Amino acid sequence: MPALRALRPFAHREYRVLITALAISIFGSGMWAVAMVYEVIHLGGGPLELSVVAAAGSVGLVTFLLAGGIAADRVPQRLLIIAVEGANLAVVATVSGLALAGLLELWHLALGAFVLGVGAAFFFPAYSAILPRILPPEDLLAANGLEGTMRPLFQQAAAPAVAGILVAALSPAYAVTGVAACHLAAFCILNLLPRQPAAGVPDSGGATESGQPRARTSLRHDLREGVSYTVRTPWLLWTLLWACISVLFLIGPIEVLIPFVVRDQLGGDARMFGFLLAIMGVGGAAASLATASFPLPRRYLTVMMVSWGAGSLPIAAVGIMDSFWAVAAALFIFGATGGVGMVIWGTLLQRRVPPHLLGRVSSLDFFVSLALMPVSMALAGPAAEALPVWLIFLVAGTVCPAMAVVAMVVARMPADELAHPLTGGEEPAGGEEPADAPAPAESSGPGQPGPDQRGVT
Repeated sequence: MPALRALRPFAHREYRVLITALAISIFGSGMWAVAMVYEVIHLGGGPLELSVVAAAGSVGLVTFLLAGGIAADRVPQRLLIIAVEGANLAVVATVSGLALAGLLELWHLALGAFVLGVGAAFFFPAYSAILPRILPPEDLLAANGLEGTMRPLFQQAAAPAVAGILVAALSPAYAVTGVAACHLAAFCILNLLPRQPAAGVPDSGGATESGQPRARTSLRHDLREGVSYTVRTPWLLWTLLWACISVLFLIGPIEVLIPFVVRDQLGGDARMFGFLLAIMGVGGAAASLATASFPLPRRYLTVMMVSWGAGSLPIAAVGIMDSFWAVAAALFIFGATGGVGMVIWGTLLQRRVPPHLLGRVSSLDFFVSLALMPVSMALAGPAAEALPVWLIFLVAGTVCPAMAVVAMVVARMPADELAHPLTGGEEPAGGEEPADAPAPAESSGPGQPGPDQRGVT
């Protein structure tokens, strides 16, 4: 049954431990987003101070993201994940203690946000790389779908609501204490992860498929190797190029201009805007769960790119809509199709990227997406001053589908997915080299199997 397929990863003890800890940690991150805002306000800060604290987290994340990918391929991922969660616990517990004692200052919050951003830069490449070591290939789609369902429900809905209740009933300091409690629980649970992943593969990001440690190389060599593999792999390169364009054209209008659409076209306020974002999140969660409940499509690259491309089309009409339900439907479709694509994308990285490169490729994925988000948001305002809002949404909603078609054609994705079938896990880990790549001069790992998703769009 489809519902049972989505739950199959829970048959593996290592996954149960990992996903439980991740769920609690994600919940804590959602609480931190609210607690941090009201702690800044409680300390007398305004929009400028809040921007500084929020930017500190983003700077930490983007600055160390590529280093995090290299670390995930060099250091045992289990140890890296536990170390990051321990650092998160130490930072938030310190902020909580200072806040309860009345000693907290804004620079403490900014420094804490920076360290939490650095931790995220190391955590998610390691998480993406460890999943194929603890799950069989046929369960990776379900695992990515469960994460795609859990993230909007916990981080964007339930956790902010709980944090808001704590802030209103007690104080921001107690909400930060709740965040520390989440990280403490996640840290304790992660320590239950066994030292050896399933299937007897050594718990080392720097091991070859045969289980032998690969020769130590320089950080520059490792980064160049990851970039080179990405550039030489057409389906991977062109998906990331599509992601660059979609982030640049879509994120700014959605984050910056839709509030003005709500005000000027729908006659709504901040509550309506928040509700629209929630609808988009529900669409993503529902589609992620649905994708996890079925096998990976035979035409996985086609389904992924068509979902992303076609799902962007409704955005083209947002600038002329004067109905709340029409805008809600457009955002629901955008969120749902984005969820489908993200679940498939995470699974492809874990099944088709060589294990010894997975951390670096995952970090490149995150870096490409995150680096252009602030650029898109910075350009949206000036663009709205020079152009009609409806034209901006029209361009955003049509450029992305057109680029999806270009990516499919240039990378020959329909032929590629047939040449590398993944349905049912037939293709073992490490089974291919890029179609247009020359034979490597040195052994860099045997091939291609296969987090959040978290990078492309």
